Amino acid sequence: MELSGFYKLSVKERVAKIKEIAGLSEEEAKVLMDSGALKLEIADRMVENVIGAGHLPIGIATNFKINGREVLVPMQIEEPSVIAAASHAAKLCLPDGFTADADEPIMIGQVQFIRAKNAKASVKKIEKEKKKIIAAASEFAKQIEKYGGGVKDVYAKAFKTERGDMVVVYFDIDVRDAMGANTINTILEGVSPTLAEYIDGECRVRILSNLAVKRKAYAKAVWKKEAIGEDAVEGVLDAYEFAKADVFRTATHNKGAMNGIDAVALATGQDWRAVEAGAHAYASMDGYKSLTHYEKNENGDLVGRIELPLAVGTVGGAINTSPTAKLCLKILNVKSAKELAMVMACVGLANNFAALRALSTEGIQRGHMKLHARNLAVIAGAKTPEEIDAVARALVEKKEYSVDAAKKILEGMRR
Repeated sequence: MELSGFYKLSVKERVAKIKEIAGLSEEEAKVLMDSGALKLEIADRMVENVIGAGHLPIGIATNFKINGREVLVPMQIEEPSVIAAASHAAKLCLPDGFTADADEPIMIGQVQFIRAKNAKASVKKIEKEKKKIIAAASEFAKQIEKYGGGVKDVYAKAFKTERGDMVVVYFDIDVRDAMGANTINTILEGVSPTLAEYIDGECRVRILSNLAVKRKAYAKAVWKKEAIGEDAVEGVLDAYEFAKADVFRTATHNKGAMNGIDAVALATGQDWRAVEAGAHAYASMDGYKSLTHYEKNENGDLVGRIELPLAVGTVGGAINTSPTAKLCLKILNVKSAKELAMVMACVGLANNFAALRALSTEGIQRGHMKLHARNLAVIAGAKTPEEIDAVARALVEKKEYSVDAAKKILEGMRR
C-alpha cells in the first residue's frame, strides 16, 4: 500500500493513519504508543516509519561462573524454558563452571572488481603493493586506530564467474570493541579508488563479511556424571551423534545453542541477524556441522565445547540508543567485546547441553510445557497474577496444555 509522505509524519500522526486504515480501536492504538523504556522520539531516530516499539521479556540466567567470575546474564526472549534451561545447565557444572576464550576482534571486509582484465596479475599486484594499500586504507581508520585497532592485512583472490573474471580484495581489520560494520564499510569505500590503480576492472560491492572466522569465541564445561547421572551422559552423547549424522537434526541442534546466544544478543543490543548469519555459515563451511562437541573424559564425565564466530560489540549501534541494552551490559559487567562474546558462547553451550539432556531423557516438552502454562492462562483470559498462577498450576496438575483447558479452568474459578 502506498502511503505518500508517511515518513514525514510524526509518530502520533502515523499511528492515527494506521489506526484508520487497519481499523484499530482506541485501546489498540494506545498499545502502540506505549514504548516502555525506549522513548518514541528516540525510536523514531533509530529506524524508519516508527509507529511504536515491540516488547520482549528480559530475564536473568543465574549460576554462571565463567573463567572463575560469577556472571548474571540478561536474556531477552519470548520463549519459555530457555532462561530456566540455561540457568540449570550452568548450575550443573558448578563449582568449576565454564572456561572461555575469544580471538582478537578481526573482521573481514571485501571489495569486488568485476570484468577484471588479467585477474591473476591483479592479485599479484595487490600482494606486491600491500604496504601502500594498507597505508591508504589506514587514512580511513583513524577513529579505530585511537583504540589500538586498524587495518592489519590485505590480500586478493581471482574468481571465474558466469559474468566474467572477478577480483576480490580482502581486508583484515581490528575493530576493537565495536561490532565493526560501519567502520569496515567506511574504510572499504575510502580505499577502493586506490585499489582501482592496481586492478583493471570495475569496482562494485564494498562490504564486510558476516562470516567472521577470524573472530571466534570458544567455551568449555564439564558436567560430572555424579551431577547429571550416567544415563544423561550417554543420552547427550547419543543425541550429539544424531546431530553429526543427519543435517535435518543438525539444524535444530544448532538452533538450541542459538536460543541462548540470540537472547543475550537481543538483550545487549547486538546485530543478532549478523550473529545468526555468521554461525550458520560457519557451520556450513565443510558440510553443515554441529557448533558444539561432546565427549566423555577418562572419569566418565561429559565434556562439552562450542566454537563459533561472534561479531559483537560493547560500543556503537543500538547499544548507544537503547536504554535497556546499556543496562544489560552493565549487569553483565563485561569490559570488552571479547568478554561479551565469551559469555554468549557459554550461554550457547549451556542451552545446547540442556536441550540434548532433556531430549535424550524425559523429553523436551515436559519442562517446556510447565513453563508455557502461564502463557496459556493469559491467552485464555486470566487477568491478574493470582489468576494466571492458579490456572497454570491447574494445567500442570491435570497435564492438559491447551487454551481450551485453560478457559474451562478459568471459568470454573470465576463461578
